[in-house]
Amino acid sequence: MSYQPEYLPETLDRAAVDAHAGPRVLEFGTNWCGHCRAAQPAIEAVLSDHPDLEHIKVEDGKGRPLGRSFRVKLWPTLIFLRDGEEVARVVRPRDSAEIREALARITA
Repeated sequence: MSYQPEYLPETLDRAAVDAHAGPRVLEFGTNWCGHCRAAQPAIEAVLSDHPDLEHIKVEDGKGRPLGRSFRVKLWPTLIFLRDGEEVARVVRPRDSAEIREALARITA
């Protein structure tokens, strides 16, 4: 599973995220967020080159435990994980370069 177009309600808890083996990208935001919508072309462009990478878009908001456990403050926030550990983070990406750089840290 690669790029996911919509943010979905939380279905994971932190223990499940921490226990996952391999690379994974969590993206926190909302479907109505202007910053989130503006970042989608760059995110999709980078992730389309990695069709086997798991990309999970988590609908975030006040009191949502998964986003709070990662201390998400601004949307979109992309958390790049390898074996459940955060390796890189990109907040409000402006172009594909910073996303590609962070992704290289978990796929190399």
